[in-house]
Amino acid sequence: MAINWFPGHMHKARKEIKKVIPEVDLIIEVLDARLPFSSGNPLVPSLRGDTPYIKVLNKSDLADPVVTQQWQQHMEKEKGVKAIATTNNQPDKVRGLLPLAESMVNRNLELKPLRAMILGIPNVGKSTMINTLANRIIAKTGNVPAVTRQQQRIKLPNGMILLDTPGFLWPKLEPEACGYRLAISGAIKDAVIEYEDIAYFAAEYFLKAYPEALKQRFQIHDLPDNEIELMDVIAQRRNCMRRGGIADTHKVSEILLNEFRSGGLGRLSLETPDIIEHEIEVLMAQKAEEEDRKDAKKTSRKKRR
Repeated sequence: MAINWFPGHMHKARKEIKKVIPEVDLIIEVLDARLPFSSGNPLVPSLRGDTPYIKVLNKSDLADPVVTQQWQQHMEKEKGVKAIATTNNQPDKVRGLLPLAESMVNRNLELKPLRAMILGIPNVGKSTMINTLANRIIAKTGNVPAVTRQQQRIKLPNGMILLDTPGFLWPKLEPEACGYRLAISGAIKDAVIEYEDIAYFAAEYFLKAYPEALKQRFQIHDLPDNEIELMDVIAQRRNCMRRGGIADTHKVSEILLNEFRSGGLGRLSLETPDIIEHEIEVLMAQKAEEEDRKDAKKTSRKKRR
């Protein structure tokens, strides 16, 4: 199932961001540390030019610390990029963004205040982070996607001007697995996804990447071989059975996703640099094959003429 979610206000936000980026000194993008690539905005690399860029891996207290470190090292290979791991439960660490931002802008900030744009997909914790940086409640927060609806300018205690933009996704999520990871994390409204489809994707990944976490959380001694059997076992453990001994797949799907989102399964990451590199290679190969087929069809039509 291809997952896409692109409400009208998100289309407007994309145009606004493209217009404002040339006017800012710095870009701050808030990412979900559990899925740093999937939660990143694919527009930014093509629009930023040489603009300094801070990637904030938020919710790092929920992510696998080893994988988070891999992502930081991977991201900082790019010129002008700094990657830091934070959590909104550590306000002092979040405020460390301010001196880092100042150090990355080569200009006398006493003559002209630093202007930064802050970006982040829905439900990544951007609004809470803004309130921490400002030392007051400015941005509306909520544990649901798409709370911020319009751009606003915020003056921070150090004089820095922060341009807050609505959290939005893009019309087509690629590679396709990125859409699944976003849905698992809660970045896409549950009303527009197939809960069971998303949960089975998560179950398959957790079996491969974090088997011990599953064993410990659901008290399973011997894990089954596949995600279908795993969901049946979890349903039995959590009393999600219908008459006839059939698992209530929707209910058990909700349980698995909520366990991940809340951190009940432990500190897990949904993607690594190696996983993403492989998926992009496969995607590029598929696109190349598709272009070859189109070219072959054009050549065939010309010959028939």
